[in-house]
Amino acid sequence: MARPIRTGSRGLTTNTLLALILGLPILAGIAGVILPAFGYLPALGGLRVTLGHFAELAGQPHILRSSLTGLAAGLATTCAAVAIVGTFLAGFAGMPAFSRIQHLVSPLLAVPHAAAAFALAFLVAPSGFLVRLVSPELTGFMRPPQWLLPNDPLAVSMVAGLITKEVPFLFLIALAALPQLPLRQARQLTAALGYGRLSGFLISVWPALYRQIRLAVFAVLVYSVSVVDVAIILGPQLPATLPVRIAQWADDHDLGARFLASAAALLQLAIVLAAVTAWLVIERIGRFVLARLTHSGRRLRNDGVPRFVSAVAMAACAAVIFLGIATLGVWSVAGLWPFPDAWPTKLTSQIWLRTLPQLWPALRTTITLALTSASLALLSAVLLLHRNGRRRENGTGHRLLYLPLLLPEISFVFGLQILIVAAGLKPAFGSVLAVHFLFVLPYVLLSLAAPWRELDPRFERIAAGFGKSALQTLLTVRLPLLFRACLTAFAIGFSVSVSLYLPTLLIGAGRLTTIATETVALSSGGDRRVIGVYALVQASLPFLAFLVASLGPQLLFRNRRAMRT
Repeated sequence: MARPIRTGSRGLTTNTLLALILGLPILAGIAGVILPAFGYLPALGGLRVTLGHFAELAGQPHILRSSLTGLAAGLATTCAAVAIVGTFLAGFAGMPAFSRIQHLVSPLLAVPHAAAAFALAFLVAPSGFLVRLVSPELTGFMRPPQWLLPNDPLAVSMVAGLITKEVPFLFLIALAALPQLPLRQARQLTAALGYGRLSGFLISVWPALYRQIRLAVFAVLVYSVSVVDVAIILGPQLPATLPVRIAQWADDHDLGARFLASAAALLQLAIVLAAVTAWLVIERIGRFVLARLTHSGRRLRNDGVPRFVSAVAMAACAAVIFLGIATLGVWSVAGLWPFPDAWPTKLTSQIWLRTLPQLWPALRTTITLALTSASLALLSAVLLLHRNGRRRENGTGHRLLYLPLLLPEISFVFGLQILIVAAGLKPAFGSVLAVHFLFVLPYVLLSLAAPWRELDPRFERIAAGFGKSALQTLLTVRLPLLFRACLTAFAIGFSVSVSLYLPTLLIGAGRLTTIATETVALSSGGDRRVIGVYALVQASLPFLAFLVASLGPQLLFRNRRAMRT
């Protein structure tokens, strides 16, 4: 007879381990921002507490505009993404068009933010592909028009780029939560009462669904408010958003600028808190409006227009990225391509042949970091879930899991850089790998937790009945059954690592370059052909990881049909 597994102490150990892995570096990073912001950093000569650095920050040109631009862009992105995803789910969940859009949008999750930003920039720029398609026949343009797209002062292009990436993310998170809700019964009940698809979904399903995806919404908000790489590529330049200016001060050769950057990073943390507060107010307003709608008894059956708009918006997010990636590919092999020609005069591989030798060191570092951090994260996730059994994770560990997603990167990662400098440590592969692991682990653990809990426990009971130990059962029963889920979690972690720009830039201090850092660096005036090569390589790496995750079970279990699904 198999011994019962005691989960209480193990659960405590799991929570404690998560607290150490995720909590302490983040808290140390925040401390590394707060102390220099108030002037105390002995390694750089700061020996007394002062408010002078905040006064210096307040005197920086257009600092208020930089702060408000990021705040407004984050709130606009989150509102638009939630509205598009919520309306599309309400209008099409359970319909044939829903599965088609689902298959169209799902691959977009693998595209790094920087590659997606370049994809949009190559489309909407004055000499971009969209203008070339309609010029000069429809526009009369014989030379590129003089408009500020991308990098417009109102950050419209940056918001558009963020929306195209965050809509697929929220959509896939909602898809994971939707099966846990009685969607079909709610549809039937509200339809019998005469409600339209949108109003019926909002009244019966949306409150419960929003509770399931709420943390993901806050993660989108925090990321959008504090994003750096997308803001460099698509955001305003004069002035840039506050996170971009912080990154510039942190990269300044004058070490004294670290104090100013610390004060700005603390301001950025306050801006994120203000954004979260504003979103809480928006939630209250939304609950009030939904309650009024519920009690009014209005059925709102004529909802064809918002449903159509949401479908177009979802399809547009996919079309923009796919068309933009295709444009990147064309630019990477383009010879002479004068404006307003819609197609280059010739195609050549010379750009690839000339760029690959320069690209290889960064590519090798990127792949090594991604493989190592994703492998360590997958191993850690398996051990944590195995020790925790089938009990749902809760308490401190569960909350700390989201800390790297719910705090602005520029604040605590810059604090970690300050601490590394103060400790006299040199930038190295190990320190960058540790920071990558910090960001990769939450995504891997979250993606693996649901399949882990849903596995039928009878398989393990049968193995225990045959005298197999817990470790043998894990290696020979659970992990083979969860092989596809493990590969998918690995691919997600690999993709996250490939897309990490700011942690690599700050902790690596420019000595450790990856495809992400090199691609964003080219945005300040590099050749479009070279940018196309780098961005296409960065976009291809996650796709290759997901391709392996998809084909792996097909090849390994080709003689076992049930194991291939």
